[in-house]
Amino acid sequence: MNDLMKVSSNPHIRSGLHTSHIMLAVIISLLPATGFGIYQFGINALVLIAVSVATTVLTELLFTRLMKKPVTVGDYSAVVTGLLLALNLPPAAPWWIAAVGGIFAILVIKMLFGGLGQNFMNPALAARCFLLIAYTPIMCNFDTDVFTGATPLAALKNGETVNVLNMITGHVAGTIGETSMIAIVAGACLLLLLGVIDLRVPGTYIVSFAVFLVVFSDTANPAFVTAHLSGGGLMLGAFFMATDYVSRPITKQGQYLYGILLGLVTAIFRVFGASAEGVSYAIIIGNLFVPLIEKITVPKYFGYRKQKNS
Repeated sequence: MNDLMKVSSNPHIRSGLHTSHIMLAVIISLLPATGFGIYQFGINALVLIAVSVATTVLTELLFTRLMKKPVTVGDYSAVVTGLLLALNLPPAAPWWIAAVGGIFAILVIKMLFGGLGQNFMNPALAARCFLLIAYTPIMCNFDTDVFTGATPLAALKNGETVNVLNMITGHVAGTIGETSMIAIVAGACLLLLLGVIDLRVPGTYIVSFAVFLVVFSDTANPAFVTAHLSGGGLMLGAFFMATDYVSRPITKQGQYLYGILLGLVTAIFRVFGASAEGVSYAIIIGNLFVPLIEKITVPKYFGYRKQKNS
């Protein structure tokens, strides 16, 4: 009986899976989308990816050295941030855009708030939103040697028809890593098989977005819904950024509410907003609601009873 009464501080269950292992799994799972982006858009896409990753790693390294803090680049989280940021950049953007975004993501959003585990929103998406506001013409220019003209979502916004098959395979204009739904889902399947993520957030996000899209647009045309699911950063955001351990809710009920909120906000942006996209802003807004979501979904401890007012 005495052995059963021993207590210790949490956590009571520890996993042998380190942060570096999780980040390496994410990097590997992003390789299909990364490789397809380089294959489709060429050398400039590769340059943007290299500059973005190098900038995020160097920024974190320099900050920890200058502030005399433990060097944390070995956990590969800065690499993941740089890679995700690059995959959200237009392939024709100048290299310095990736550098500016990388510095903002690591310095402003991550390190100034205490480093990994303390940032209140996804650093890569925060940097993309910053770049969209500060350098709108560059971030909205998707013209390349391969594709010219509007993206499929912009064409849908204008009432034009799109080739859904091309959107699924990736032969369309867009950011470096968002075009191929097949490549993104292939990487996501790897994360699911490894147990790095589950379907609570991405599954709820995608399903609720489809439902709200039909409700708000007043059309249940399968081609229209499939085009929205395949286009833009929905799949990339749902599986690789909305599932961020730090900026998503930790409670199971909270994760479902979070996914529904993301689907609702994304549908509002795409149907009623001036821009054809909305995933980045939806996830950032969702990140801001995480403390509230966790507050209302935290389970009550055993034996808790609300005190009655006398």
